[in-house]
Formats: sequence, C-alpha cells, structure tokens
Amino acid sequence: MSVQDISQAKDPLLRASFVALQRAARMAREEAIRTNTDLVIVQDGKVVHIPPEELRRAQLEEVGR
Repeated sequence: MSVQDISQAKDPLLRASFVALQRAARMAREEAIRTNTDLVIVQDGKVVHIPPEELRRAQLEEVGR
C-alpha cells in the first residue's frame, strides 16, 4: 500500500499510522544521537548499523534546507 493509498483509507487509525511511524522513526534517530549509539535498521533484508555521527550529519543537513 502506498502513502497515498493510506491517506485515502476509511479507517482513521490507518490514516494516522503513517504519521505515527514517521514520528517513531524520528524519535529513534534522536535517541540514538542522545545516547551515542548506532541506529539499527533492516534495509533490503540486511541489518544495517548507522553510527550516531552519520545521524548528526543528516540532522544538520535537514536543518540547513
């Protein structure tokens, strides 16, 4: 299901789920930066560790836009 499909869902909880997932991802990145630990995700079926330095750089780039 695409984001557009979810935004058109009849169920209000389903419509809100995408925003909730985005918020959870942002909070996970912030917590990894705060605790100076890697963020661990699964990307293309592989476990990927993203170091806090990379998260900080991405955060600064986002603010600079």
